[in-house]
Amino acid sequence: MTRILLLGKGGQVGWELQRSLSPLGELIALDHDSTDYCGDFSNLTGLADTVRAIRPDLIVNAAAHTAVDKAESEPELARTLNALAPQVLATESAKLGAWLVHYSTDYVFDGSGDTPWVETDRPGPLSVYGATKLEGEQLIAAANPRHLIFRTSWVYAARGGNFAKTMLRLAQERERLTVINDQIGAPTGADLLADVTAHAICQVTRQPDGEKDAGLYHLVAGGQTSWFDYAKHVIAQAQLVQPALQIKAQQVDPVPTSAFPTPAKRPFNSRLNTTKLQASFGLTLPPWQTGVNRMLAEIL
Repeated sequence: MTRILLLGKGGQVGWELQRSLSPLGELIALDHDSTDYCGDFSNLTGLADTVRAIRPDLIVNAAAHTAVDKAESEPELARTLNALAPQVLATESAKLGAWLVHYSTDYVFDGSGDTPWVETDRPGPLSVYGATKLEGEQLIAAANPRHLIFRTSWVYAARGGNFAKTMLRLAQERERLTVINDQIGAPTGADLLADVTAHAICQVTRQPDGEKDAGLYHLVAGGQTSWFDYAKHVIAQAQLVQPALQIKAQQVDPVPTSAFPTPAKRPFNSRLNTTKLQASFGLTLPPWQTGVNRMLAEIL
């Protein structure tokens, strides 16, 4: 039986991965505060000991330092969690001949232009978060050829906080909302990430020539939108799903990114081209509205 080590089980993606990976083998899921084994990414020695003790056939890493603004003030910790810990996982999994699945971000790019980024485009991170995630990608690729790295963006889930929930709360509290309209991307559900991950794992580990599909892929839902249009869709769809919802906001106004200064720069262009992923794994990625509507139906 395939032994799978999942790290970061408590996060949005990790939670969904517990569901999607469980039929694929024996699943050992850890978080930073796990007691049986070390899942703390700040403890590199403990992390290596965990892999050596469990001896998995597959490692799926859903853990990361994702507090984008906070990373600006703690770059060493961000680098440990986003680059050095993944390097440990790659090094130790390579010794076992195991596969490593890892998640990265559109923040590795500088956000220029309006064309969806392809995997071979030159990175240019604007933030500590983006730079450390890029280094993590590079260290994994150098240490273990048996890897899948999925770059994604604008991740949400029914579990935990997300942009849609924030917009609905504010829309019930305020008569007017202002939302950024010059950042473009695709809201991507953690459930979609988890399901595509499980599908890809089956292909690379169970097909005779599966190793040819190792590498880096862009993985986001179909289509594109701005945070402004995303917010408007959420509010309108929520009222369809739950007509009794008391929406106070009568006006939603678009504003530029400069209206909300943050320690870390955000990319304007978060579009990711998923042609390589869809061709390699025989997939059709649904439009972003499909997942958002499903999430709203679940939480309302």
